[in-house]
Amino acid sequence: MTLAPDRAATRDGAVGAGPLLRAWRQRRRLSQLDLACAADVSTRHLSYVETGRSRPSRQFLMHVAEHLDVPLRGRNDLLVAAGYAPLYRETDLDDPEMVQVRSALDLVLTHHEPFPALVLDRQWRLVRANAGLGLLLDGIDPALLVGDVNVMRLSMHPDGLAPRIIDLASFSAHALSRLRRQAEMSGDEELFALHEELAGYPGVRVDESWTDPPGLVLPLRLRSPFGELSFFTTAAVFGTAADVTLSELMIEQFFPADVATDAAVRRVASST
Repeated sequence: MTLAPDRAATRDGAVGAGPLLRAWRQRRRLSQLDLACAADVSTRHLSYVETGRSRPSRQFLMHVAEHLDVPLRGRNDLLVAAGYAPLYRETDLDDPEMVQVRSALDLVLTHHEPFPALVLDRQWRLVRANAGLGLLLDGIDPALLVGDVNVMRLSMHPDGLAPRIIDLASFSAHALSRLRRQAEMSGDEELFALHEELAGYPGVRVDESWTDPPGLVLPLRLRSPFGELSFFTTAAVFGTAADVTLSELMIEQFFPADVATDAAVRRVASST
């Protein structure tokens, strides 16, 4: 299966709403009939919109986008391609309007200490972190921590966390499978490029048929000066976000997967 996203252009070179809508439908693996039935719209009208024979209304685009679970950024793209103004704002996290969001994020991060917790954007770039992250950064090449830090790259780069990960093959197969699904569902070209880059790292396993081994969670097991550390993670998002930036943030929290890890992390934290 190719990871290259489809692109279709109108006569003036701009990406039209029809081809964009068709691309989202295909990513969801739906036929025109499937989508028309689910959204209760005319199959003929949907076909005309996708082929550029009919200009969709703003309401039609947003209605169908809702049924396709198109992210807010993609909905704005559809509107702009159809000649409408974007509906959703994209506010910088440092903007004064985001003060409550920053406070909420910092509250979650601080309360999770001494265990690591991160805030990531849609492309796995590190936005914020708590003091517990330092436990994961031991021995990592400082060059990987300059500028936009990508957590996926940091995890699997040979100068990053990879040499400390026990069973890197299983961990990377799980992570790349997750990244591949995210890229295919979003059509994000940077995620496709990131997947290709990580797949070329030594020791990284790429397996499109990968299924996680049985068990409640797939832990991240690390070698450390304090012995083997084992974590599992949870991810949280803002479920009612109406801003593009906010809708794309994810909070990833690391929890100790065993008593020994819990004790080791607390011991290290109390000594610093």
